[in-house]
Amino acid sequence: MASHAGALRFPPRWASAPRSLDKALQGLAKLQQLLSQPRLGLRNSPPHFPHLLLQASQSLQLIQERHGKEGLARLLEEGQGFPVFLANLQEKVKQTVRLFKVEKEDVFKEGSPARRSLTKLSLIFSHMVAELQALFPDGQYQGNSYQLKKPEAQAFWRETWGSRSLVSWAEFREGLHAVHPIEPGPMAMALKSTIDLTCSGHISVFEFDIFTRLFQPWPTLLKNWTYLAVTHPGYMAFLTYDEVKERLQTYINKPGSYIFRLSCTRLGQWAIGYVTENGTILQTIPQNKPLFQALIDGHKEGFYMYPNGKNINPDLSELTEVVSRSRIRVSQEQFELYCQVGSTFQLCKICAENNKDVRIQPCGHLLCRGCLDAWQLSEAHTCPFCRRKICGHVDIVIDPFTFEEKAPVAEEEEGDEGDLEDIEAVLKELVAARQAKEVSRRGSPNWVILPSLNN
Repeated sequence: MASHAGALRFPPRWASAPRSLDKALQGLAKLQQLLSQPRLGLRNSPPHFPHLLLQASQSLQLIQERHGKEGLARLLEEGQGFPVFLANLQEKVKQTVRLFKVEKEDVFKEGSPARRSLTKLSLIFSHMVAELQALFPDGQYQGNSYQLKKPEAQAFWRETWGSRSLVSWAEFREGLHAVHPIEPGPMAMALKSTIDLTCSGHISVFEFDIFTRLFQPWPTLLKNWTYLAVTHPGYMAFLTYDEVKERLQTYINKPGSYIFRLSCTRLGQWAIGYVTENGTILQTIPQNKPLFQALIDGHKEGFYMYPNGKNINPDLSELTEVVSRSRIRVSQEQFELYCQVGSTFQLCKICAENNKDVRIQPCGHLLCRGCLDAWQLSEAHTCPFCRRKICGHVDIVIDPFTFEEKAPVAEEEEGDEGDLEDIEAVLKELVAARQAKEVSRRGSPNWVILPSLNN
């Protein structure tokens, strides 16, 4: 009996894995028929429900093809998110089918509560498809090596949950609470509804990546979320491009009215809709800045004045206050030493373009944030200079030496200049890591351009 059991590595799952996936595909096909009814008159704009169902089916079939029977069985092992995804997909299919059965004619009426529920479900499906494609690029499971865009978030997830791609909400809350305290009760539930884009009761590494990109920077992550998603009247959850235009149409005679939402086509970015001076409605996606900074800048320029038409615009200036930084003053000896080699103490020795503004913990070596981000995105978890494990970093400001004032003793000692590190070796490793990343990720936009070693 024992030998028989040992011969079957996945006894209950050999059959259940294909059946679970086939059942999900059958549900998608049935829902496709319901959504193809001409009476619905669905707009061919994101999130287009029929197109999402087609994408989901194609992705699942590709996963089936790439992994085979044994591979699918392995995906159901503990710690993998695929069984949760399939169960959630089937549940969302049932919810949508039930909407047609219960609401009957109302689901065909534009503007009805039933139609709004259908739109919300389409947004959830768009998040599910995006998650599936992110964790299974080209059909192959890569959730255990998924790279979050923000280095601090990447380090936190991997240090807390290792190679897992999905954890339960309770486990996630406990883990995040250790670094970002979460208030219990309504605030915790509000946070769950914001992060859990697929409404599965679990948090995936993909969903956490989206959340940390939306509510950056990391040190004030939950404070930013509270200001922007909990108390701000301009925040709209589960709204489409077309619905933003319809809502702002109410304030067409009040230029400066605006609302913001998660972009459904560019997850991880915000879309801000606003009424212009000439009465048109525009929507824009801010680039390379946190949302609160985009809203502050837009307010100064007269674009974002009245959130959801309200006359009171929240003050977000507190979010722009720089986290207390350690200050390092360059001594006369350091100034003279670097003058001899035609450089400055404050210049980052890796890129030789930006000033140092980050100190690695615990070793104390200094470099610029761009080079640190590039280094950590290469999956390196050690200091590029001394190879000690990186346990975090703090922002710093270097005050240059001036002859006008007597040079005081540095408030904090700097730890990266005494032994004149081998910068060329660091650069070679960074360049090699970047080239490997570009091959595997087909040209990730996260890399900074480093100087050529041949120049």
